[in-house]
Amino acid sequence: MNQKTNSRREFIYRSLLATGGVMLSANFISCKNDDDTAPSGSIPEDLTENNFDYGVASFDPTSSQVIIWTRYTTEASSVAITWQISTDENFEDILRSGEVTTTADRDYTIAVEVQELDPSQKLYYRFIQIDDETVSPVGETITFPENASEVTIAICSCSNFPAGLFNVYKEMANSNADVIVHLGDYIYEYGEGEYGTNDYTTALGRTHSPSNELLELTDYRTRYKQYRSDSNLQLAHQKKPFICVWDDHEVANDTYQNGAENHQSDEGSFDNRKAAAIQAYSEYIAVRTEDAAKIYRSFNIGNLINLIMLDTRIIGRDKQLSYYDYLNADGSINAAGFQSDLYDTNRTVLGTEQRAWFLNELSSSATTWQVVGQQVLMGKMLIPMELLLAMNSMLVELETYGSVSDGTFSAFTTLMTELVTIKLKQQNGIPLTTEETTRIETVAPYNLDAWDGYAYEREVILSAFEGKNVVCLAGDTHNSWATALTRVDSSGNKIQVAQEFATTSVSSPGFENYLGLAGAEVIAGFEQAITALIDDLSYVDASQRGFVKITFTTSDATAEYIYVDSVFSESYTPTTENQIPYSI
Repeated sequence: MNQKTNSRREFIYRSLLATGGVMLSANFISCKNDDDTAPSGSIPEDLTENNFDYGVASFDPTSSQVIIWTRYTTEASSVAITWQISTDENFEDILRSGEVTTTADRDYTIAVEVQELDPSQKLYYRFIQIDDETVSPVGETITFPENASEVTIAICSCSNFPAGLFNVYKEMANSNADVIVHLGDYIYEYGEGEYGTNDYTTALGRTHSPSNELLELTDYRTRYKQYRSDSNLQLAHQKKPFICVWDDHEVANDTYQNGAENHQSDEGSFDNRKAAAIQAYSEYIAVRTEDAAKIYRSFNIGNLINLIMLDTRIIGRDKQLSYYDYLNADGSINAAGFQSDLYDTNRTVLGTEQRAWFLNELSSSATTWQVVGQQVLMGKMLIPMELLLAMNSMLVELETYGSVSDGTFSAFTTLMTELVTIKLKQQNGIPLTTEETTRIETVAPYNLDAWDGYAYEREVILSAFEGKNVVCLAGDTHNSWATALTRVDSSGNKIQVAQEFATTSVSSPGFENYLGLAGAEVIAGFEQAITALIDDLSYVDASQRGFVKITFTTSDATAEYIYVDSVFSESYTPTTENQIPYSI
């Protein structure tokens, strides 16, 4: 890096702090030739692990750089922190070191973007405050190889602090994954007694901090500190580098470009709230970008994977459609109006700038795999309209009364059985009546917040997948999915153009909570029914918490769905329930 570039970043950073603006980059930059000079005095021998209360973390590794992070607890206006990177955990062979000063303006966080490293290295790093004679835990990280024959990534999503313990993070920390890809909902914005609260919240000491819903910068910062105080999350960050994108709850539920379902007019300016949320995110989740509001970016991992990280939530998303806006007076759906809006060629989840960048990434990359890391399901989750309306009735009852009545649940299961019976007849070549055909072919998306609500743009993307080896990753739903991504080609044939692997949550509840499903037999029946009714779906888990580990080779990608049997006890058992291969 030349001095001009370094000075430009420093000028932008200082200027924005002076004007109260959002920082374009929260990272300090370190190159071989311009590392900050380490303190001339020797580092004390008897260091204590004090004041580094939120551990250490590393982010966005490449073959030549990685970002190392920590936060220092102090009441001083500023504090100087020494950082070191070594090839051994005893720091006898220190590759790079420097000193940076952090202040209250960035909530005393430190993120050093260490550039010009050698590829394929296992590295150790730590931070030291010399005057206080304190040292951080030792973090472990990597640089990617220039060429790789195998890469393993772990994907996770939806870590809700009051909803349960972060046992899933502990399992990822102890896994053989090279890197953890977090697909969003790293925090939740709700206040005390709201979403995430359950019978275990208080007993486990996981009540909301702050107690109110997050609106201001100090609120978001406090919530990040609460999450980063969790020992299992600290362990995951200490042992593995993370590559992250946000979803909606880093700002507010069902966020779109200029609003959110969980932002009301009496809560102030949404733009101010979003800016505060993005600033706090950039302080606690380091991202390799010069603009904190633009987190879409890509990573070449060993010339095997081009990992393309998208923002399907904030940068360009149009407001989600809602079935309630298409209800006729008699309770039926205005299907024509809904279809017209659903397939509107101007509707976007990416925005025009990001979409153009994404399509260029797909067309220009020569790696074996194109892996798309993004937030929401891309698969076509089309279910019979009858079942969709019945599910909605159950949700209304659950939200109104706190439970689903036996009569409503019985009617739901009866309907589901009828529809599955018809669907299986069709699949087995048994002729259907006109009424039966109508019942199973009158379908609609179950989740308009996902790509199903942006149907035209999805077809543009699916078309660009043709002829490439594409795996899409998703989170958001708190359930596990494996779905073929399909489209109809120019000859009218349905073809698979990619495979989607979607992870369940770290702790947020899934369908078992939303639909009042209870008991292993009932949940299994629901999973079998949904798999039968959705054409492209091959696997769903509707009740467990966990993550997905995916191993990529030059010939295939194998997804392992790993679960923990409890998020309400520190004693738990992990299991690998399913392995799904996808071959070139």
